[in-house]
Amino acid sequence: MTPPKLIILGRDGILNRFRDDHVKAPEEWAPIPGALDAVARLNHAGWHAVVATNQSGIGRGMIDMASLNAVHAHMMKLLGQHGGRIDAVFFCPHVPEDQCDCRKPLPGLMKQIGQRYGTSLAEVPMVCDNPRDLEAAHAAGCRPHLVRSGRAAALDDASLAEWLAVAPDTQVHADLAALADHLLRGSGDGLDLDSGPMGLA
Repeated sequence: MTPPKLIILGRDGILNRFRDDHVKAPEEWAPIPGALDAVARLNHAGWHAVVATNQSGIGRGMIDMASLNAVHAHMMKLLGQHGGRIDAVFFCPHVPEDQCDCRKPLPGLMKQIGQRYGTSLAEVPMVCDNPRDLEAAHAAGCRPHLVRSGRAAALDDASLAEWLAVAPDTQVHADLAALADHLLRGSGDGLDLDSGPMGLA
């Protein structure tokens, strides 16, 4: 049986604009330009998209499960308007002090996703916007990709190199739209774009 084409996405800084104070309500979930169309293009090419996200705001009492579900329902509605979908959202509600195995940089969420889909993670791209998630991708055995639409946006070359050191096989892209171009180009379904400095696609 052929395993599904699966891509694991972080949420904040990749699909929506990152907020230091957490996304606590649907109206605070603001999509990054081009991100929703990127998911739709991947879906139409046969990719299953799954979100893996740390949501320690729950453990800190900043957001409850009803509010998180409302945020994700809003996200799904906006994606649907662009012809895209997220198959599932896997999240860790814990704070670091809980010492769980699902909070990134640990690989627990990704292992859950691999089990759900019955697939090895070795060829699964994981889209990240920070070094913690890159470390999680590396630990899970995923193919790490860094997008510079979130916390990596303002990095200088030296800081970027420090981030990439935690997962040396990382590919770097401007944003999720550029990553979609990269993946679809590999399958013959996208545009051929030149790579820029440090592997920026």
